[in-house]
Amino acid sequence: MAKSAAHRRPSLAQRLRGVSGEVVQFAVVGLVGIAVNFGVSNAVLHATHWAPVRCSVIGTLVAIVANYLGYRYWVYRDSDAASRRREITLFLVFSGIGLLIENGTVWFTTYTLGLTSTLAYNGAKVAGTGVATLFRFFSYRTWVFKAMPELPEPAAMVEQAERFLVGEPQPQVEYTGR
Repeated sequence: MAKSAAHRRPSLAQRLRGVSGEVVQFAVVGLVGIAVNFGVSNAVLHATHWAPVRCSVIGTLVAIVANYLGYRYWVYRDSDAASRRREITLFLVFSGIGLLIENGTVWFTTYTLGLTSTLAYNGAKVAGTGVATLFRFFSYRTWVFKAMPELPEPAAMVEQAERFLVGEPQPQVEYTGR
């Protein structure tokens, strides 16, 4: 018996197309977050002359707030929002790990390598932000913003109900979400 269209697993090309759109949206939010991060951290650094890591952490924290709003209300707006407390907690945990990755490079550059110029500071932020962004992308899409399961077409639901009522075995439905 052939699988109906509602039960067929999407092809690799279809799945990649879905991920590529998500990657573009993630990148747009990320670029806004990077602009906020670098803008705030450099403004604080030059206005206050505080320690570079402190300024970088402040910029990263402001960017985390901006990114959450972008991810929640644009990139992953269709994700399951039933457990918002869980989502926010996981977002903050993974963002905190990303913050440590990003600002660890600033600390290493400043205090281990002894490089204190604005160029070295921003270069360290770029390197750390790159690694942290990869980590965040995979952790957010895997654990934080879970996709809602796709429901079968109404006709398929009626067919399944009819099978149930006459005692026929139920076909296995494969989950096709992220």
